[in-house]
Amino acid sequence: MKTLLTAAGLLLLAISTLAQSAFPTRPVTLIVPFPPGGGTDTGARIIAQKLSVRWGQPVLIDNKGGASGQIGSEFVAKSKPDGYTILMGNIGTQSINPSLYPKMMYDPGNAFAPVSLVADLPLAMMINPGVPAKTAKEFVALVKSHPGQFNYSSSGAGGGPHLAAEMFKEATGTFVVHVPYRGGGPAISDLLGGTVQLSFMTVLEAIGHIRAGKLRALAVTGSQRVSALPDVPTLAETVAPGFNSISWIGILAPAGTPAAIVEKIAVDVREVIASADVKTRLTELGGIPHSTSPSEFAQIIESDRKRYAKIIKDRGITVD
Repeated sequence: MKTLLTAAGLLLLAISTLAQSAFPTRPVTLIVPFPPGGGTDTGARIIAQKLSVRWGQPVLIDNKGGASGQIGSEFVAKSKPDGYTILMGNIGTQSINPSLYPKMMYDPGNAFAPVSLVADLPLAMMINPGVPAKTAKEFVALVKSHPGQFNYSSSGAGGGPHLAAEMFKEATGTFVVHVPYRGGGPAISDLLGGTVQLSFMTVLEAIGHIRAGKLRALAVTGSQRVSALPDVPTLAETVAPGFNSISWIGILAPAGTPAAIVEKIAVDVREVIASADVKTRLTELGGIPHSTSPSEFAQIIESDRKRYAKIIKDRGITVD
């Protein structure tokens, strides 16, 4: 009897392993927890198209925006952990929200199985061209001479762009009114229309408007210049020494997803990101392709969670 049970157990394990190695056998849904048009959405669509080809199955983008990414994230957190519903998260959903929202509909530290980072996303400090400033230094002087008369849009309260803007305000001693939106797309739309004058957004989502002259990039927020915008200085070079604040995007699955499926998705994502056309596409748009193992991605999430928890506490940043 014991031998039969052992054989049955090994057979079930073999069947399970075979099913996982064949993953996926039907369409996969990649949830983007923001509206179309933002950096997370743009990156997701690039990766989804390539995964669809690699897997021979459609990878469908489903935008579920709202609550700074919490609505879409909650949907994935409560989905069946089989790899067929996954999340394109970012630094805001995974590492910033837990310190800004004490009550969430899911446990952010235990609700997901990190799969792989996709790209680091430096931010651009951008203004509507109607604003009479050509450099970050000129903009700071303009705002200081007209306190409270300038507004900035963000992809949502508590997101990476919001925190970058608040860090900029503190570093430069300026006062600009925050106007949060439900995603990067709507935030840029109102910047283009002149409803707001300033935005911090990922280069990935804004570079088309910058190159077309519809927006003016004054600086980037990372420690180094972005190859897609070589003439745009960093904030650290200009008005805020030591300034460094970037975003990232990465794929996660619901907690409890079999390790074999998580690893397969991670391997395939790494292969996609390593392909010349995807690397070129992300780089041209201002992203920095960066894949990881699941454990490495988990470490990045945790490290940034601790870093931003301190920033949020020290600066008294809230979602109000």
